Amino acid sequence: MSRATKARSSAERRVLDEAGGLRAMTWVMAIMLFLTMLAAALGLATAGAARLLDRQLAGRLTVQIVDGDPAQRDAVAARALAALRAMPGVATATPVDRADLTRLLQPWLGADGADPQLPVPAMIDVDLADHGVAAAARVAATLRRLSPALRVDRHESWMSPVNDVMRTLTLLALGLVLLMASATAAVVVLAARAGLQTHHATIAVMHMLGSTDLQVARLFQRRIALDATIGGVGGGLAALLVVAFIGTRLHGLGSDLLGGVTLDGVDWVLLALLPVAFVVLATLAARVTIVRALRHIL
Repeated sequence: MSRATKARSSAERRVLDEAGGLRAMTWVMAIMLFLTMLAAALGLATAGAARLLDRQLAGRLTVQIVDGDPAQRDAVAARALAALRAMPGVATATPVDRADLTRLLQPWLGADGADPQLPVPAMIDVDLADHGVAAAARVAATLRRLSPALRVDRHESWMSPVNDVMRTLTLLALGLVLLMASATAAVVVLAARAGLQTHHATIAVMHMLGSTDLQVARLFQRRIALDATIGGVGGGLAALLVVAFIGTRLHGLGSDLLGGVTLDGVDWVLLALLPVAFVVLATLAARVTIVRALRHIL
């Protein structure tokens, strides 16, 4: 090996060995990726919950028969049930048992909810074969002609505020992911420029020994990629553990709504790919920054 080659190799090792300041990228990447994966998990979970809620509520109606006379109420309920089951657009029509209504009212009325004299409306759960708004409107119009005591509620209408909140959270999480990615790229740019300033003299010697800008950039790129990989693995594993823990706690609540805030297989794969994406982002940001800087300062 020639003396020039040995000197160039020594200079390259010096850049790598003395780039300790760049190793702060390990902690930076770990923290940034941890926060990013939490935001991404929130967005994926709320998006999945919104889709699940849409599927569960699409084409579902509740028919209420509000009448103070129990005999008249039951007669109207029977006619409404027969009319619903005869409609071609209705998949199922199921009357809600009085005992089920009493159990639902018990937290507010206590034992009085079981009083047979209490004017509790009769209710019928309806699932439509056609989930469109027009089909629900046709069913409601047909039922209202039977009796003015009939009321038809679309589940989608009274749950739409919840759905809107979930979609807002999803967009907010997406914005946070993009913001964290931009901040990570900015930190990499600053770290790369600081490394160039610190090793300006060494880089000048490497250029005199025949090293090209791309070769110098590759040294910093490899250093930052290594730090980003270590930080990404650490932050990614920590985030996955936290997400799994929170998902277990939500599932243990037994709530149908909160229980839907979960991640499916595709969501877990997307989360697992985030560390890879951040390492690639950090590597590309470092390469572009250093190559451009070397053209101007040397």
